[in-house]
Amino acid sequence: MIESFGYVLAFLVAGTGFMALVLTLARFIRPNRPNDEKLSTYESGEAPVGNANVRFNPRFYLYALLFVLFEIELILLFPWAVVFGDKQLAAASENWKHFALFEMLIFIGILGLGLAYAWVKGYLEWEKPNIQAEDFKSPVPPKAYEKFN
Repeated sequence: MIESFGYVLAFLVAGTGFMALVLTLARFIRPNRPNDEKLSTYESGEAPVGNANVRFNPRFYLYALLFVLFEIELILLFPWAVVFGDKQLAAASENWKHFALFEMLIFIGILGLGLAYAWVKGYLEWEKPNIQAEDFKSPVPPKAYEKFN
């Protein structure tokens, strides 16, 4: 059994060594020509405006929490389904299979209650901004626009 961990350790050491070698080799091969644009905070072509510590709308946080909640459900549900469908394990203990099924139904029920709560509270509804015609400022002057059309 311990010998199996030796193989894992060998693969970890070999993988780490290979990555260190490749990154070191890439550092010597790549061109290094820094300029003001490359050293700026953003490389998107837009100059940064204002402070980076901006307050985000809380609905983004709620969507992220709901996403994580249901991703954790999938991370638990898939391995559980594989073990639950194992014929050798099922033949060994029928009581275990009933307990595992009951446990998963409770887990999915709790997640369903969380989803229902989020739905009732309106956390799943995305509010679209209502843009009024007078709020829209065209970069083209009205006279030039009329002349073009």
